[in-house]
Amino acid sequence: MAESKSAHVGTESTYHDTDGEITRPRGWMYKSIGLGKFNVGWYASPKFQLGMVAFVCFMCPGMFNALSGLGGGGKSTPELADDMNTALYSTFAVVGFFAGTFVNRMGVRLALSFGGIGYTIYSISLLVSEHATVPGFNIFAGALLGVCAGLLWGAQGTIMMSYPGEQRKGRYFAWFWAIFNVGACIGSLIPLGQNINVKTNKTVGDGTYIAFIVLMFFGACLALFLCDADKVVRPDGSRVILMKNPSWWTEIKGLWQTLFAEPWIVLLFPMFWSSNWFYIYQQNGINGAHFDTRTKALNGFLYWFAQIVAAVIVGPLLDIERFRRTVRARAALIGLFVLTVIIWGSGYAWQRKYTRESTSEAAVKAGTFTPTDWTTPGYVGPMFLYFFYGMYDAIWQGIVYWFMGALGNSGRKLANLAGFYKGLQSAGSAVMWSLDKNKMSYMNEYASNFGLLCGSLLFAAPVVFMKIKDTISVEEELEGTGETLEDVLPPSAIEQKRMGEHNL
Repeated sequence: MAESKSAHVGTESTYHDTDGEITRPRGWMYKSIGLGKFNVGWYASPKFQLGMVAFVCFMCPGMFNALSGLGGGGKSTPELADDMNTALYSTFAVVGFFAGTFVNRMGVRLALSFGGIGYTIYSISLLVSEHATVPGFNIFAGALLGVCAGLLWGAQGTIMMSYPGEQRKGRYFAWFWAIFNVGACIGSLIPLGQNINVKTNKTVGDGTYIAFIVLMFFGACLALFLCDADKVVRPDGSRVILMKNPSWWTEIKGLWQTLFAEPWIVLLFPMFWSSNWFYIYQQNGINGAHFDTRTKALNGFLYWFAQIVAAVIVGPLLDIERFRRTVRARAALIGLFVLTVIIWGSGYAWQRKYTRESTSEAAVKAGTFTPTDWTTPGYVGPMFLYFFYGMYDAIWQGIVYWFMGALGNSGRKLANLAGFYKGLQSAGSAVMWSLDKNKMSYMNEYASNFGLLCGSLLFAAPVVFMKIKDTISVEEELEGTGETLEDVLPPSAIEQKRMGEHNL
């Protein structure tokens, strides 16, 4: 967010809409869009901007998730996808950790658009590999996507956590996550429709990859139409807290200040690390290993649909104003621990039924294993397990984002937290992709997930119970940014604040 503030004195108008009487700058960006219940804010509002980001993620990582959800990147064997994703998450881990610095300097628009290009090239490389042996290009595409995804998700996390006010962060997560996963659902329907009669485990066709490429490129272009963060005005008239005139040095310094000024943040790192660890087991160890092509596509659709269901439930629950934020935070942590034990405990019964060897290509050729189809007796059990795994993912991600959002409102600080989150998340994924490539047993993959998820919640407990506050003052957030109250609050709020201090 390298954009500098522009002067707003004498350039404001009063607008009347569903949020009441609000003072906003003049211009097309600040005129309400829609009427009554169908009002979606104004172009430079948090709601509209987050909606645009959600559609960018709908087209780019949403389609990538649909492709990955087929197991092996849509191929009959996972080896190439394992290599590409090891490269992807290795670079993602490095770039993601420093993503906040890059996003604060580049701005959210460029970071998101550049990120979308990486997804497009990744899918192109998979299509090319169907017609030629190009391992170098495949690994390059994976590594490039790691760089691009680090920037995209760093920008997305910044917008989702810093644009809304304190009492709307759960709802904004729900809105974003639902739209984003509609992309994965639609993406899963593409291979389902094209392989509706395929009852063996084979690679998806060229048409599937071409559809993904077109949609991903459209998402990258859409990101260019976002507005800069310094132009965003919230419903109460306040603005996003940024670093005024950031330089590379101030952003690198701010990164380390975030870490060393609040060292207890490292207690959240195990949650960050384990937040994508389970994808590899679920996508390759369950869906990719045990089901035929058309059923893998159906399972993928159900997995991402479950995320939509979970997001629209958990988001509003995290924002219930009847209870203080400290109470909600503790209840969320305890509830997540209980869900982990129930859902992942149920997964043990399924995993006991097969091994990596019993579902291998050799077993299929020998006639000792037939991939499960949705017409196979007993399919309903694993179908619901996979559905609940999808719900669990959305609940986990939503609560982690909400915890981070509860630790601050500053765009600069939250960009750095989002970077730590995506960097460590990707490092965990890189390790797990490597273990899967080296044929770690499915039972050990399952056990590592169960242990990491439960253990990381225990590590996070001191932060949740002791560091999350009911509210954070604007003065705390402005410290070290070079901004003032006049930069981020409307005149009426500043006057009210001063009158309150005078009365004290």
